[in-house]
Amino acid sequence: MKIELTRLSTIDKSNIINLMNHPLVRRQMPLFDGEFKPRDCDSFVAAKEKLWDDFGFGPWAFLVDGQFAGWGGLQPEEGDADLALVLHPDFWGCGKAIYNKILEQAFGPMGLSSITLLLPTSRVRVSGVIGLGFKEEGIVTIKGHPFKRFRLNKSN
Repeated sequence: MKIELTRLSTIDKSNIINLMNHPLVRRQMPLFDGEFKPRDCDSFVAAKEKLWDDFGFGPWAFLVDGQFAGWGGLQPEEGDADLALVLHPDFWGCGKAIYNKILEQAFGPMGLSSITLLLPTSRVRVSGVIGLGFKEEGIVTIKGHPFKRFRLNKSN
């Protein structure tokens, strides 16, 4: 399996729209209401690209064997680098390999000492996150929605 990280702006908009409207994906994304339309996609991609311009890092698009699998990576969130991983269900089995590639970047070239992860409080099964070494820090509210915040520190 070949995993590539590329900019979201290089991905056909229809692929992003299909991902963001998939019911299994939407169930995990409480900040998105209603149908994700082409104009929403344009705004979304522009905002993610602006993170790269402003901070020097942001989310990537993930290609698995040349196919768009989803998006995520690290983006600035209240002074931290927050991990996001949004995959099409057809690629859920690739999540760990993509996660490892993100960690390589975070604790390698990016030189980060820790990363955070936000999960909706509706997601009650968090043992996988704990098993990866993340520690729960508490609840944060974003746009009126509560999230559990976890942190992973770089191991020495």
